[in-house]
Amino acid sequence: MAMKKGYKALLAEADAEVEALEAAAAMALLGDEDVVFIDLRDPRERERDGCVPGAFSCTRGMLEFWIDPESPYAKPVFAEDKRFLFFCAGGWRSALAAKTAQDMGLERVCHMTGGFTAWKAGGGPVEALQAKPRGA
Repeated sequence: MAMKKGYKALLAEADAEVEALEAAAAMALLGDEDVVFIDLRDPRERERDGCVPGAFSCTRGMLEFWIDPESPYAKPVFAEDKRFLFFCAGGWRSALAAKTAQDMGLERVCHMTGGFTAWKAGGGPVEALQAKPRGA
């Protein structure tokens, strides 16, 4: 089956339209009250690998619903006048998510190339996340 538009084309579009920051540049923004780090990783990834301190967790599957103020799942964080720095484990999900967020109307959007893997490799601070008990 031939894809009309495969992941490589989607990533190329995102790369052409969304600001991308290296991990070191993202680290320099940690603690800036004007910047919200958005962690798109699955909870199991966060529990296993740790988190960027203070990052807001938004799994990729809920992004559109959490951004849209008309959605019953809307999160107030996305209504704030902030810069949103998206990241995932390696940079692909965050590139696509940042483009989607930008297409939906968020104006100050960027993503971290190399994702959390690059963050850790570059010596970025990491905090442990306690696993939630099953059924909680």
